[in-house]
Amino acid sequence: MKSVLKLMAGAAIIASMHSAAVAKDLVIGVSWSNFQEERWKTDEAAIKAALEASGDKYISADAQSSAAKQLTDIESLIAQGANALIVLAQDSDAIAPAIEKATAEGIPVVGYDRLIENPDAFYITFDNKEVGRMQAREVFKVKPEGNFVFIKGSSSDPNADFLFAGQMEVLKEAVDGGKVKNVGEAYTDGWKPENAQKNMEQFLTANDNKVDAVVASNDGTAGGAIAALSAQGLAGSVPVSGQDGDHAALNRVALGTQTVSVWKDARELGKKAAEIAAALAGGKTMDEIEGVQTFNGGPKGVEMKSVFLAPMPITKDNLNAVIDAGWISKEAACQGVPAGSVAACN
Repeated sequence: MKSVLKLMAGAAIIASMHSAAVAKDLVIGVSWSNFQEERWKTDEAAIKAALEASGDKYISADAQSSAAKQLTDIESLIAQGANALIVLAQDSDAIAPAIEKATAEGIPVVGYDRLIENPDAFYITFDNKEVGRMQAREVFKVKPEGNFVFIKGSSSDPNADFLFAGQMEVLKEAVDGGKVKNVGEAYTDGWKPENAQKNMEQFLTANDNKVDAVVASNDGTAGGAIAALSAQGLAGSVPVSGQDGDHAALNRVALGTQTVSVWKDARELGKKAAEIAAALAGGKTMDEIEGVQTFNGGPKGVEMKSVFLAPMPITKDNLNAVIDAGWISKEAACQGVPAGSVAACN
């Protein structure tokens, strides 16, 4: 009898050890809205590296800018056995049913960079209102008065409104005092540069090219706006903002056609998102996540657990910050830049 009990106890220990091993082999599913912005590839590499380091598995799907596809992508990731989801939302309202399905099944969801207003989802991003403030501050330094155009993000992305709110906090006094005039404001469908370019072209036409500054909400929309300005011979004379630290944008900053790109180190965001997803999948509560805070500043006022990272505005004056951090090579940042014109390129 004792030998039987010993065998049973041994089997239980083996089973327990096996369960613990399996618990470490988590599957983290990532639903990407698209890969049109250069930065998402950087985010993906950071997520993959973090999961590889922890011994967990990465699976993913690219919605190719389609909310309908993302809805089915998330369901597919669940069906593939995802223990947690990281979701870069194309349209947070449209994919809400899939998010609700995941949380109802006990699968943790991390809203990545873009808000998904569901109290059962975690939210990790950079402080997007502060990004907007930084964009407006840098443009306003160059042009403290005149005709301003606002090239906003996608209307389906809450970040577009967070950014604009931050921009207007900085510019409100100048707008109210008549120093700054809003002569054009439009959302950019899908954050697509070609849509930003069309909007900018229309604003230039409507104002007989009398546009003094452009507050664009990311580097893709900035690129579209600059293409429109360039066609009219205005690139470099009109300050333009952006964000993400895209390599092409940082080169434009060095060349002087873009004033600022607010750098959000996607490597850190991706790493932290992967760690949070794995921690939640492993049984941690949202309140146990390091650096967690409560956020309820979304359109619906839903209270959520969140982590916010700090952004940094990159201009000609501190271009060395992204070069020294290994974000971009000096050669890529300084391509075509006249000798002696930018300190970081000397």
